[in-house]
Amino acid sequence: MLSTERTYTAGTLSWSNTLYDKLDGQEVYWITLKNGATTVRITNIGCSITSIHTPDRHGVQRNIVAGFDSPVDYLRNPWYFGCIIGRYVNRIGGGRFHLDGQAFQLSRNDDGNHLHGGFGGFHRKIWGMGGAILNAQEVGVIFEYTSPDGEEGYPGNLQVRVKYTLDQQNRLALSYTAVTDRRTPVNLANHSYFNLTGFDDPLIANHRLMIHAKAYTEKSTHNLPTGNLLPLAGTPLDLSAAARIGDRIGQLAMDKGFDHNYVLDGIRPAAALYDPLSGRMLRVTTDQPGIQVYTANWWDGAIKGAHPEPYRQHGAIALETQAFPDSPNRPDFPSTILNPGETYHANTVFEFDLI
Repeated sequence: MLSTERTYTAGTLSWSNTLYDKLDGQEVYWITLKNGATTVRITNIGCSITSIHTPDRHGVQRNIVAGFDSPVDYLRNPWYFGCIIGRYVNRIGGGRFHLDGQAFQLSRNDDGNHLHGGFGGFHRKIWGMGGAILNAQEVGVIFEYTSPDGEEGYPGNLQVRVKYTLDQQNRLALSYTAVTDRRTPVNLANHSYFNLTGFDDPLIANHRLMIHAKAYTEKSTHNLPTGNLLPLAGTPLDLSAAARIGDRIGQLAMDKGFDHNYVLDGIRPAAALYDPLSGRMLRVTTDQPGIQVYTANWWDGAIKGAHPEPYRQHGAIALETQAFPDSPNRPDFPSTILNPGETYHANTVFEFDLI
């Protein structure tokens, strides 16, 4: 590990940058954002959030996201811990879509489908440093990556910027922008897994979850949307009122838990997650039309991360704000096609609180 570190402060806010390693001539960093109460650590490999330390109701700090001890572990990252997914989060059926009369074949890395950007998606790229943010209101960092034409089968050169900012109100804002020189699908999201006990409880069964949605995208046995938007009322998926996650997981045997895209009611708020043990609350707001709720159904205890114990099934929950799955093949869904001359925008905020 290299030891070069720079730290800057403005009141209770601070920004530090540690040069961790060099891989094939590319510098790997750990960036730390602090506001006095919350500490967020990010690596430029996949723009991955490696830890978020927040206090419980007694002031005890814990890391509430799954992650690894070393940035270079994010070059593998089979469970997508904390990373940015792109060019397309979730699935594209058969890895195929048609655009402007041309068929495009993407890489197929999930039972014949294209998932989370493919084998070498954005989550495994070493992003460039696009700048730091430090003022009296917020502290942040900007990452940049250019996805070349044909990468994982996608058309067009896509220039992407991801900005993370942490403010004095314990809000971590994620802002995505992208431009292209050719029409292409774009659907970016962060894939952090949360356990608000800081994994003191290895399961999230006692967490309470609320999703501001009345419908979800029905899916087939291949985890692809059928095109139908079905009502949530009367189903185990209905989280319009806060519910204990453990009470619902057992009713979702086919998926071994939650793995569903909710159709959000509006741009804010989207979701609220609460842990009665610690008093920690996470609120999620977004301008995206959907949120994929996934309860780590296939974790098996084989992966050891930054926490003392291996990560177990239902040990955390991902709340992936996104456009709908397989939208390039569903003209009735909100479009995910970015045109030359346009700018893709997406925004999500994770707000940390105590109840």
